[in-house]
Amino acid sequence: MPHLFEPLTLRALTLANRILVSPMCQYSSVDGFSNDWHFVHLGSRAAGGPALVFTEASAVTPDGRISPRDLGVYRDDHVESLARIVDFIHAQGTLAGMQLAHAGRKGSTAPPWDGGRALLPSAGGWQPVGPTDEPFAAGYPVPRRLTVEDLAAIVDAFRQAAARARAAGFDVIEIHAAHGYLIHEFLSPLVNTRTDEYGGSYDNRVRLCLEIVRAVRAVWPEQLPLFVRLSCTDWKQGGWDVEQSVELARRLRALGVDLIDCSSGGAVPDAVIPVAPGYQVGFAERIRREAGVAAGAVGLITEPGQADGIIRESRADCVLLARELLRDPYWPLRAARELDQVVPWPVQYLRAAPKGTLAR
Repeated sequence: MPHLFEPLTLRALTLANRILVSPMCQYSSVDGFSNDWHFVHLGSRAAGGPALVFTEASAVTPDGRISPRDLGVYRDDHVESLARIVDFIHAQGTLAGMQLAHAGRKGSTAPPWDGGRALLPSAGGWQPVGPTDEPFAAGYPVPRRLTVEDLAAIVDAFRQAAARARAAGFDVIEIHAAHGYLIHEFLSPLVNTRTDEYGGSYDNRVRLCLEIVRAVRAVWPEQLPLFVRLSCTDWKQGGWDVEQSVELARRLRALGVDLIDCSSGGAVPDAVIPVAPGYQVGFAERIRREAGVAAGAVGLITEPGQADGIIRESRADCVLLARELLRDPYWPLRAARELDQVVPWPVQYLRAAPKGTLAR
């Protein structure tokens, strides 16, 4: 069996293979609600045969959205439409995951196809929040500096969002602590210049992340896995780096985190990122080896042989695909063919499957 199609057990869940659908923002919601676009988008990926499908970054508060069009899980009313999507994903034999997020100082912007510009309140925007009142870059909104009381409320918002995700039937939660959004903003010394208990020392900078994980793990069922996505480096001298990520991963493992989803960058606009096929895999390799926790690799993983090699060489426990699954929602089925692995197909598509393929 190709290593890419070996099962992976995390707590009481067994993933059918090592292919996960990475969170990908769709900027297609109104007031945080999922709709037919999300149903078709996520459902199509589930029909393609991955082990686990993640929602896009789902905001835990209205001002935690990247744009007014972001998916949210900050209202009880969001649960019903999300549950419809989860039910369909499960019907395909696939697990469903939700990524919980807060955009921090990168909030209140337009969708990318509208230029990603800052949005004024008159255009549906709001004042974002952050560790300080410094904006991400010129042209971005100026954030409001969060107080200690504000941070306690955000921790509780993550807790409530996790409970809603479970009510909708999700199997896995991922906490988004990467890409220059709120939690990463507190981790990075390039961004977090606070002098209180949430800034300065390493212990202070990781405090918010650990508090959120504790709050989520307290309401997330013991038998279900919890992931955290980290930017393992800021790609800039003096910033957050892989050594700090390894230490944080050790602490997260001790709090009940089951897998670190290893990405990078996003904290500052002038980072120089050496983008190339599999350029972030080394971060997953170091974290799984040095922190003793499962790790996922993401970033320009496009070919079945490449993905299989990452698992075979024990560089990561799974791969998370994003843009490649926008180009080809049925990539896992193609990977199985190329790697000579027979996997079940949706019964509706069986007449197009290779001879001998089983129905799903």
